[in-house]
Amino acid sequence: MDNIYIRLEIIGITYNQIEKGVYALILQEVNGKRRLPIAIGTAEAQSIECKLQEIITPRPLTHDLMANVFRAFGIGLTSVVIKQLPGGIFAADLIMTDGERRIEIDSRSSDAIALALRMNVPILTTNELLDSVGFVRERGNKYEDSSASADRVRRFSSPGLMSSPEDSQLSSVPVDQLESMLAQASADEEYELAAQIKKELDKRKKS
Repeated sequence: MDNIYIRLEIIGITYNQIEKGVYALILQEVNGKRRLPIAIGTAEAQSIECKLQEIITPRPLTHDLMANVFRAFGIGLTSVVIKQLPGGIFAADLIMTDGERRIEIDSRSSDAIALALRMNVPILTTNELLDSVGFVRERGNKYEDSSASADRVRRFSSPGLMSSPEDSQLSSVPVDQLESMLAQASADEEYELAAQIKKELDKRKKS
């Protein structure tokens, strides 16, 4: 059975003022409440922000260059589909066409989103992914359950744990949930917590 895709829109980009270079791109389903946080690098955050703010740079940025090459050679980008790889890392498929063939090309999620903005194509994902790792913001910066493991996110959102979660607690949380928690902590300006989560994510990557 073919997947039913859900369109996403960009809500914003958060920045951790303690941990240099930590950004989270927040996506939300169109006409819905579920949100998807994706950790991105400084260069990608700047590229996406430049397009969102319609900032004109003296020379084309990398993603502007890629979009210009696609157009010059008649290569169409029809959509990008956010997916999750084993280990909790987000990636994307570029859905492309040369007028005759439909081609899927693997991409980093941040690059795919930067291209989608420049070529004005939809950013999509599956309902299953949103159910698994998405979250829903309520008033007062609280979050409703929106995944099978949302209890872990809620546990670290409580006042007693927002300031000083134990390393043993963080070590038991999957990578995808750590990324969601990092985005939430940054959005809520809980930078001490965000720094601890980032430290745990870096430790996982090194191992």
